[in-house]
Amino acid sequence: MKELVEIIAKALVDHPDQVTVTETQKESTLVVELHVAPEDMGKVIGKQGRIAKAIRTVVKAASVGDDDKVVVEII
Repeated sequence: MKELVEIIAKALVDHPDQVTVTETQKESTLVVELHVAPEDMGKVIGKQGRIAKAIRTVVKAASVGDDDKVVVEII
């Protein structure tokens, strides 16, 4: 999931070198944290959170076969 979120985020932002993605396992949940440059935050979130919701939807669809729940946090 880390690679998927990283590829999507780097395609959206102006500063792809400042995109970092970390994965943390908490019980039966995989938490994927996305860090971007402050000036790119709006591009990753989108108007009314549409881009962020789309990223979460793609990650959820990619994790259908896994037993763990995947949560994407934009920090």
